Amino acid sequence: MQIRRAESGDAKGMARVHVDSWRTTYKEIVHQRFLDSMSYSERENRWSRQIMDQEVFVAENEEGTIVGFAAGGKERSGAYPDFDGELYAIYLLEEVQGQGIGKALVKRVAHSLLKKGYNSMLVLVLAKNRSRYFYESLGAVQIHTEVETIGGERYEEAVYGWKSIKCINEE
Repeated sequence: MQIRRAESGDAKGMARVHVDSWRTTYKEIVHQRFLDSMSYSERENRWSRQIMDQEVFVAENEEGTIVGFAAGGKERSGAYPDFDGELYAIYLLEEVQGQGIGKALVKRVAHSLLKKGYNSMLVLVLAKNRSRYFYESLGAVQIHTEVETIGGERYEEAVYGWKSIKCINEE
């Protein structure tokens, strides 16, 4: 498995991971009609734009296929003054989850943010998503809850934070 900085040509593979991972991870959480409406081309367009504006890293298998990715940058909401960075996204195909790839991706984003002068980081996760335990295992603490609207439906979202992202890379 190789973790590397994303390049503009990676958007198509990232879109596949994004849509496919949502459809497996959120199938019992988010309404099925929203999951069915997700578009590879829309996600590819989105990631094509965002790759250059964010700290984005991809995980490739031995065949060079993207199986996961993570993105981060400046905390976007302004609602959490004690946190300057944010893990915007992390997605892995179901078949590679539990192999340490997610941890490696979070470490790469945290390291990149540290180099840019960020000291802390948030991540928002749907409260019913089991991945919240993944963030806790990396030292994140739940600091708040919010409500997120997805496909016209409202969902509770847990806000997790690391006061110091140095601890993520010390494990």
